[in-house]
Amino acid sequence: MADFNGREVVLDILLELEKQTEYSNVLIAAVLDKYDYLDGREKAFIKRVSEGTIERRIQLDYVLDQYSKTPVIKMKPFIRALLRMSVYQLLFMEHIPDAAVCNEAVKLAKKRGFQSLQGYVNGVLRNIARGREKILYPDREKTPEAYLSVRYSMPLWLVEHFRDAYEMDACEKILAASLERRPVGLRLQEGLSVEERKRLFAAWEASGVTVREHPYHPCAVTVEGAAGIRRLAGYAEGFFTVQDVSSILAVEAAGIMPGDTVIDVCAAPGGKALHAAQKAGKDGNVIACDVSSHKTDKIEENRRRLRAENVTVLVQDARERNESLLGRADVLLADVPCSGLGVIGHKQDIKYRVTRESLQKIQVLQKEIITNVIDYIKPGGMLLYSTCTLNPAENEKMAAWICETFGFERESMAGQLPDALKDGAKSGMLQLLPGIHEADGFFMAKLIKIG
Repeated sequence: MADFNGREVVLDILLELEKQTEYSNVLIAAVLDKYDYLDGREKAFIKRVSEGTIERRIQLDYVLDQYSKTPVIKMKPFIRALLRMSVYQLLFMEHIPDAAVCNEAVKLAKKRGFQSLQGYVNGVLRNIARGREKILYPDREKTPEAYLSVRYSMPLWLVEHFRDAYEMDACEKILAASLERRPVGLRLQEGLSVEERKRLFAAWEASGVTVREHPYHPCAVTVEGAAGIRRLAGYAEGFFTVQDVSSILAVEAAGIMPGDTVIDVCAAPGGKALHAAQKAGKDGNVIACDVSSHKTDKIEENRRRLRAENVTVLVQDARERNESLLGRADVLLADVPCSGLGVIGHKQDIKYRVTRESLQKIQVLQKEIITNVIDYIKPGGMLLYSTCTLNPAENEKMAAWICETFGFERESMAGQLPDALKDGAKSGMLQLLPGIHEADGFFMAKLIKIG
């Protein structure tokens, strides 16, 4: 343990991410699991510097390009990652002395065989440390898109995409929210008594976890500071499951009644399906489908833990029609694959992976899925279409396409949603915006099959 170096772990995470083989949240979680024996402060440092360097990459590169003779894009991957993580510490972690950041970076350069670049690394970092108050950023009034791109580390084309859909103030709130630490959302089982809830919260708080009841739903809570969700009191007993409030609201908006048959066509890890199971009750049933056993195993694990006997888990590609499901659904839940622009706060590197071409491709997939599963719905039945993105082409325009193509009409969700959201929900569509609503970016549309 004496020679363990948390900064070197961060460096390896960043170098692995350059290969784009895994999303950052998955890779960081795996690394923290590997080093689970570490002191909590050390793990928190690794998580903070890794996530911060990833999400602030555009701003960090902008600063580096002002102080380095070699542009960031031409740097060796090791040096690029080392300088990014070091500049992040200089600019955003005030409790770490500048000298410590510079010295540790130089040591890592030497250790990894870059002795010839020690002076360069040291010079760039010390100049940034001395001049950080004088860094020139794009002007908000003269070049608003460039300002937003650098200030919130969002690719310029995505800033322009958001500006096409939202006013400047709303756009800036959305971008600011993408940089905020997002708490973990949980849904408590509806059957818990007041006393059971109190005991659960007390146990969590005693272990150092901050608990907050969400204003949008009585069973929605957020937690921060948990060493791991599986370690929380009540997990094994099935008292709660991981589910963001936006997902909870989508199930509520569906208006599922006792005895209903619900089909969830993209169900993993099962939050909506298991919530729907509570709504449908013992006389109803839920068929939770996903594309692979890897995904359905997660649903099955949660089904058993929550003791949801009225849920059937099925390996079923949503692009392939299952004749046995035709005409069975009172409610069809379709939380389709999407560009994920509403959950950048959880998955920092989404913004670097998405492209204009991928936005087009995902719409083709969404239409393919809807075309294939639409006949699972009974006449007069309901489709709850949802995504975790902020792209109107995947949201409002897709809902309009469904109505026009398959004979559906929108139905108000105001009666099922909290007062704060009722006005927006009356149209049968609701777009939740991070930084404006107390939720992830999320879209839902309640569509009724005519006849």
